[in-house]
Amino acid sequence: MTNRDAILAKINQWLEPENFQDYCPNGLQVEGKSEVNTIITGVTASMELIEAAIAAGADMILVHHGYFWKGEDQRIRGMKRDRIKRLLDNDINLVAHHLPLDDHPEYGNNRQLADVLGIENARPLNGLVWEGELPAPLSPEKFGLQIARALHREPLIVGNGKAEIKRVGWCTGAAQGFINTAIEAGLDAYISGEISEPTTHTARESGIHYYAAGHHATERYGVQALGKALEKEFGIKHRFIDCDNPV
Repeated sequence: MTNRDAILAKINQWLEPENFQDYCPNGLQVEGKSEVNTIITGVTASMELIEAAIAAGADMILVHHGYFWKGEDQRIRGMKRDRIKRLLDNDINLVAHHLPLDDHPEYGNNRQLADVLGIENARPLNGLVWEGELPAPLSPEKFGLQIARALHREPLIVGNGKAEIKRVGWCTGAAQGFINTAIEAGLDAYISGEISEPTTHTARESGIHYYAAGHHATERYGVQALGKALEKEFGIKHRFIDCDNPV
């Protein structure tokens, strides 16, 4: 067993959440037991994940998408009430890190996605957007197939770009609005999780290939890396539970 506060302190040391202006509170969102033996990681703190974590004997749930987002109804009722009640009834800590987990150079979603997709020389480009290169140029269709095989989800592909892709930009999740950063950098392709109506026109008219690879699918890997690091650091149990989401 490891003290909860020691785990939280280590996460804060690694991710430095104080450096981010985020849309939600990062860190401990729902307080549970003070001693932790088993951490369950997942993308989103849904009821499905909570129930699976309870069945797995979790003392802490660590996610990318937690609760208390800016602009949402602050009242604890309905779905929010049901989720929080299950956490409190089972004395489980809920810990969430959003932008700090996207951006981290080792455990971050962007860093991890590059490894999963086989992108080389991965590095920050501008803000949360990263860039890198493919080992060898690929046609847009073959690169889409590579993404599908790696993420187990077929991406939506739009745009009119070069016949071969070499230089790639990406930002996981709902980062389709950052496509202009990739365009300004002269990249051949840009990957994110979601797509909006204007994204198609931007990609077509700006000569870039855009891959909407899934919000959930692109953000499965940061929490896993962080959970594994905590397991190694403290000798506690860690398990990732994937509650699939087609978006």
